[in-house]
Parts: sequence; structure tokens; C-alpha cells
Amino acid sequence: MAHVQTVLGPIDPAELGFALPHEHTQIALWQIPDRWDYWQLTRDEPLILEELAAYRAAGGSGLVDLTLPGVGRDPAWLQSVAGASELHIVMGCGWYRGAYYPAEALIDRRSVDDLADELVAEAATGVGDSGVRPGIIGELGTDKPWLSAQEERVHRAAARAARRTGLAITTHSVLSPIGLGQLRVFEEEGADPTRVVIGHADSYPHLEHLLAIVGRGASVEFDFLGMSFTPAERHGEGHVVDLLRELLSRGHVDRILLSQDVCHDSQLSRYGGNGYTYLARSFLPRLREAGVSEAEIDAMTVGNPRRLLTIA
Repeated sequence: MAHVQTVLGPIDPAELGFALPHEHTQIALWQIPDRWDYWQLTRDEPLILEELAAYRAAGGSGLVDLTLPGVGRDPAWLQSVAGASELHIVMGCGWYRGAYYPAEALIDRRSVDDLADELVAEAATGVGDSGVRPGIIGELGTDKPWLSAQEERVHRAAARAARRTGLAITTHSVLSPIGLGQLRVFEEEGADPTRVVIGHADSYPHLEHLLAIVGRGASVEFDFLGMSFTPAERHGEGHVVDLLRELLSRGHVDRILLSQDVCHDSQLSRYGGNGYTYLARSFLPRLREAGVSEAEIDAMTVGNPRRLLTIA
């Protein structure tokens, strides 16, 4: 039966509702060698639940947590947060990007098929002995504007696992056209491009690049919404709105997703950030003012996440 796989079990896709398809509820990025910036999203559960309660109050009901092995994936944490927040939380699987591959994963010593088998096993029976099953593959990324040999191996494994499980794939693709390189690898392995999301599209806001992705059937995800780490993020949202309007005017409403990628303590409302509510409370009103219809907004925030998370 078609379903969305959450950390608390499968649900009818119609139950998912308004969803943020690219988020984190805790993550640790600073612990790898030669990184000293203390980039993290706290594991203070009462604080995270407070932030998620605000998201529910703003109309949210679904959230995809893409924290992977090597940066803190924790099925028990996700089950606890899902139960307490009453949100439909979906967990990712796979390996993030080269610098963050956990040593125990042995990415450099295993075949593509062996890596794919691990993803398929998680989808079938759960992570380890937790029984918690992922509902999407990703976020898979690259450290630079190209795929390293190990990153290409992971992307090929993800594509093969996607073919065998029906799970969609979602990526980390920043500041460059590398998303097209990711998509090329997935296509070479026979993955269905309509089940692929190229993430962080707003970090490389060039119309021709976005059109090349959606023209091949994949989706683009604007998921840095509300971020303020760089000048482009602080001052570039008007251009993002213009790009969205252009994509919508060309009939690509079914190939757009929106999210916020909360991954740092400073993004929480407790510490002066936007929390998980920026999309609902700030960005969508701006789209409405720009002439985007309610039907288009519903497609981008409800229909498209539901379609991609639905496992046949």
C-alpha cells in the first residue's frame, strides 16, 4: 500500500500535510578534523520541542530530518521528538559528503553494490536494531563543485537503492552547478529523475541552471529560506522570489519544494533566529504579495513533499 515512512511507522500520504522537506532537529558538524567553528544544532530536547511546537502552531505537520551517520543521526532521538511534538518526522539515510563520511562506513573500501545493499536493508528492516526505517535517501552532497571518487560511489549506490526501494533521493548542492552532475550520475544508474530533489537551489540562483534540472524531470528545492549567514542570504531573497515566479509562470509548480534547513543554534527563535516558522509566517506571505496563488503554494508545501515521500 502506498505510504509515507515516518520514524513512528508508515502513514497514509494524505496525513502528511504541510511539510518542511529539508531540515534537522539536531546535528553536529564541527567535530571533524580541522573544523573549529562549533557549528551545531543543539540536542536540548525541551528547546527543540518548543521550536517545533511553534511550527505546529503555524500549520506545520510534517518534517524531514536529513541528519545522517557521521553528523549525528539518531533514530531514538527522532522517535522521541516525533512522539512529543506530534509531527510526522521522516528520517534520511545514506552518507552526507566526503569530509563527513564516518570512518566505520569504509566508503573507500566497499563496492557500490555493497553500499546500496546497506541502504536497502535499512529501508526494509530499520537502522541497526532500532527498527526505525528511513523514508528518503539523503541528503547526499559534495564538498566541492565536483563529485570526488568516493562521493560518486555514494551517489551511484543511492541511485541503485532508490530503484530497489522506491525511496526518493534528496541532495546537498551548493554554490555551483554540481546538482546537474549529481543528477547525471543518478540517471546513469537508472534512477527515476522525478524522484530526485536537487537541494539548496537558492545558493546557486541562476535560472538556466534551474531550468536544466526541472527540464530533466527532477525537482529543485529552495531550502535556505530565512538564513542570514552570508550577504547573499541576507539580501538575496527578492531574487529568489523572482526565480520562483518565473519557474511557476513556465508551468513548473510540480518541481519546486521549499524549506529552511535549520542546522545551527543561531537559527532557533530562542537565540534570535527564525525557528522553523519562517516559511509559513514570513516567506509565503511574501509570495502571496508577489502574486503566487494559493493553489501553487499548496502544491509546493503539501502536494510536492507528499508525492516525493510517498512509497508505492
